[in-house]
Amino acid sequence: MGVTTRRVDDPKTQSDVARAAAALRAGGLVLLPTETVYGLAADAADARAVAAVYAAKGRPSFNPLIAHVADVAAARRIARFDERAERLAARFWPGPLTLVLPVADTEAVSDLARAGLDTVAVRAPAHPLAHALLQAFGGPVVAPSANRSGRPSPTTFADAVEETGAAAAVALDGGPCRIGLESTVVALLDEARLLRPGAITRAEIEALIGPLAEAEADAKRSPGRLTRHYAPQSPVRLEAEAPRPGEAWLAFGPGADGPFNLSPTGDLQEAAANLFAYLRAADRTRPSAIAVAPIPDVGLGEAINDRLRRAAGFVG
Repeated sequence: MGVTTRRVDDPKTQSDVARAAAALRAGGLVLLPTETVYGLAADAADARAVAAVYAAKGRPSFNPLIAHVADVAAARRIARFDERAERLAARFWPGPLTLVLPVADTEAVSDLARAGLDTVAVRAPAHPLAHALLQAFGGPVVAPSANRSGRPSPTTFADAVEETGAAAAVALDGGPCRIGLESTVVALLDEARLLRPGAITRAEIEALIGPLAEAEADAKRSPGRLTRHYAPQSPVRLEAEAPRPGEAWLAFGPGADGPFNLSPTGDLQEAAANLFAYLRAADRTRPSAIAVAPIPDVGLGEAINDRLRRAAGFVG
């Protein structure tokens, strides 16, 4: 199953991508790298394949999936773009931004993938392997994070295989994920709303389209909004000044001891990239809990703290 990829224009890689596209057309699942996290991909139009993703992840059917497309033109075929969507896509695509828009083609993204909603979440990922597969496949692909539901998202090929590799017909190895944090999600239905923070920050979005309302009115339309999400097996204790006996220590900043310092220099981008991998690694030590140092709640820190609160079960 496993495929180790090199350059996208390498003949072996092209063959692997063609195999993955064929697997999708046949209703199979594919482990897919993106710049955010690894995804478990399926044909968005094939409800049986989408159901297989839900089954592999243990994911509730009311949690919608993101439709991944190759470019803006492909997105316009499945979603209704307004001027705000055009502006954001022009600035941030391909990249880690998902737009929730009115659905334009209910056949291309199945009702199951949309969780029965009249909207669709869509993005164009920036990872070259993801783009190559989307071009080869020629249609939208759902690709939720390749973890079991509620577990930390995989940011390395090995972790993706460990989580849901048994369900995949083909697995594409694109190396460690550059960002390591799921995409920002913005709903553009009436008011623009930030449904999930991510690497594209609130400030960057508001600079283009104005103030963002809070998520509540459209929260159900976003992936990743379950109460206990991104959770390891061990309890998570937030805003900890130091670990207690028996706890694993997820540190942040200079001067902190231990193997799981999200960023010894206090770099939020580095912390985001390390977050899920370190949660996993800390959890594997079977601690009584995972104590997490305070993370500044600015810029990318807003997204990191959002994931940590979900891991601790504090966000619904």
